[in-house]
Amino acid sequence: MMGGVAIDGSNSSSDKPRRGRRVRMTGAERRQQLLDIGRTLFAEKGFEGTSVEEIAAKAGVSKPVVYEHFGGKEGLYAVVVDREMRQLLDGVTGALTAGHPRELLEQAAFALLDYIESYTDGFRILVRDSPVAQSTGTFASLISDIATQVEDILGLEFKARGFDPKLAPLYAQALVGMVALTGQWWLDVRKPKKSEVAAHLVNLAWHGLDGLESKPQLVGRRKN
Repeated sequence: MMGGVAIDGSNSSSDKPRRGRRVRMTGAERRQQLLDIGRTLFAEKGFEGTSVEEIAAKAGVSKPVVYEHFGGKEGLYAVVVDREMRQLLDGVTGALTAGHPRELLEQAAFALLDYIESYTDGFRILVRDSPVAQSTGTFASLISDIATQVEDILGLEFKARGFDPKLAPLYAQALVGMVALTGQWWLDVRKPKKSEVAAHLVNLAWHGLDGLESKPQLVGRRKN
């Protein structure tokens, strides 16, 4: 009490709400954060359109932090691309489990379309042209890697049917390339639905133009 007036201590500095402390990230957490931000920006703007300043700003850190983890934009981009290529390659090769060649084609088509649907940003990054030389190569080399997996399967099938197995690489590149390019187109249009795209891709690959079915049906267990 001062001069008959009560002093309210609720406004004292000690009672002011404290600002929440910023939780410090571990090195691994910060690295993953920068990868996630870089992946989003590279997909949206491309390599040239993305700057280290923007990456750092979105992460709430200074530019030197980006350089510390990746050596610069090129290093960050390289890691993002490498991870996406591994994700896609593992998905496609892991899907090839069927015994019947036609169902194998369906599985390969679904695997690529699944990746495009689930990892859209990653696919946009992979199909962009980049001036950065990657140790893992380019999207074209990734498609070649997938074709190599298909090539072995086709080689056995050719041999069993009395065809020249030396032509298997040619057909593998043609089949995988057809699916990959169709996937790039479907990336934006998303019509028709995924199962229909897979069915029509296999229809063309299996029957050729001369024997196309007007309403192709999937033969494997998967229908969507």
